[in-house]
Amino acid sequence: MLILGIESSCDETGVALYDPEKGLLADALHSQIEMHRLYGGVVPELASRDHIRRVIPLINAVMDKAGKKPSDLSAVAVTEGPGLAGALLVGNSVAHGIGFALGVPVIGIHHLEGHLLSPLLSDNPPKFPFIALLVSGGHTQLMEVKGLGEYSVIGETLDDAVGEAFDKTAQALGKAYPGGPAVSAMADMGQSGVIDLPRPLLHSPDCNFSFSGLKTAVMNTIRKHSGPLTDEYKNDLARAFVDSVTEVLVAKSLRALKHYGYKSLVVAGGVSANKQLREALRSACGKRGVKIYFPPAALCTDNGAMIAAAAAAHLKEISEGASEKEDGFSIKPRWSLEESGRA
Repeated sequence: MLILGIESSCDETGVALYDPEKGLLADALHSQIEMHRLYGGVVPELASRDHIRRVIPLINAVMDKAGKKPSDLSAVAVTEGPGLAGALLVGNSVAHGIGFALGVPVIGIHHLEGHLLSPLLSDNPPKFPFIALLVSGGHTQLMEVKGLGEYSVIGETLDDAVGEAFDKTAQALGKAYPGGPAVSAMADMGQSGVIDLPRPLLHSPDCNFSFSGLKTAVMNTIRKHSGPLTDEYKNDLARAFVDSVTEVLVAKSLRALKHYGYKSLVVAGGVSANKQLREALRSACGKRGVKIYFPPAALCTDNGAMIAAAAAAHLKEISEGASEKEDGFSIKPRWSLEESGRA
């Protein structure tokens, strides 16, 4: 079985070929970061146009790399939502066109489900059930995952996603978009405890998050600082920000694990690549006998491999030999993960 995965929900065009038995055969990714950096964030119209330019060449590249022909495909998987409407239209147009031409099924995948199941691509994949922490530029959620398609949100951000807070903090510290890697690198050179920042909702009894106030606290700390904004000061502030975010994410994850009685934690999404977060979660989970799973570092951000792997997990539930017969298709720019389950 050979599955072509296509991801085009935001600012990265990802394509991959996945065999459930042999694993990931080939993948390619084009990031639009340089194009959007000038504007300090993603410009939807530019993103959509760039997906049009990139997706077909990337498909050809992965097919050539794997030594496969279009006729070898068993199915096409594509991100159906959520995401930017124009960007989703590009990926889905191509996916359904290929599916119709080849007479193979086209499987629409929820973007967050792709992230949620991305650790299945690792050498040590998790087994159901587990608690999942999804952390990215647009989402911060804790999920109870009982099985494939059985997802329940047990906590989420009330305002800004953690990745957005990273980007705004980076901007305040004079770093370019996207800010996550830059803030993490600065924090590595800073000292903990020099600057005090709040831990939003740390002691609330639920599993929800809030990062808007933390972002504002960073900006207010800079505004009130009387001395020069030296590199040392900025590094210490970055460290304070990362320490705050990490402490909250770890505490809420442990609270969810304890409340629901699970001993496995999956951490996925772009922010799951953060060095300090990984170290803190591994340490905390190790002390409590909790198994923790991350996707491969190269697959933390949006990519076609996670979409193909998620589709492979669902193929058993799709009628064998089914093919794409419809003339049209739908996209879902706004789509709850809880509504996406097929199980």
